[in-house]
Amino acid sequence: MTQRNPEEGGVLVDEGRPLFVQIAEEIEGSVLDGSLQEEERAPSTNELAAFHRINPATAAKGINLLVDRGILVKRRGLGMFVAAGAAERLREERRQQFADHYLTPMLAEARHIGLSVENIIQLLRERAQQSGIHE
Repeated sequence: MTQRNPEEGGVLVDEGRPLFVQIAEEIEGSVLDGSLQEEERAPSTNELAAFHRINPATAAKGINLLVDRGILVKRRGLGMFVAAGAAERLREERRQQFADHYLTPMLAEARHIGLSVENIIQLLRERAQQSGIHE
């Protein structure tokens, strides 16, 4: 469960996940929603540490996760910047995670109960329509 304590400023606390992972995911979310554009300067370690009231080493660890994955790039003397192609890279990673976490188990269950691909597609279309999602 994620909680924000108003007395603690910008600190996000998800009891089961390390803060540096949450920092990385927050930046990823900003890239995906467009509030942090490609080639734009990303928040510095010190800015993140001050905002979230965490140790700068923790913020750096989150940033380094993104550098290692090619989402952020270091520009000597200038700071961290969102890499060209980062948004698409993140979308592709998320698509793969979606397939691994949802589609693979769903297909295994469908096989167990005898659903065909056509049955699955029809069920998906029906649920999408009920949810207001259009093709």
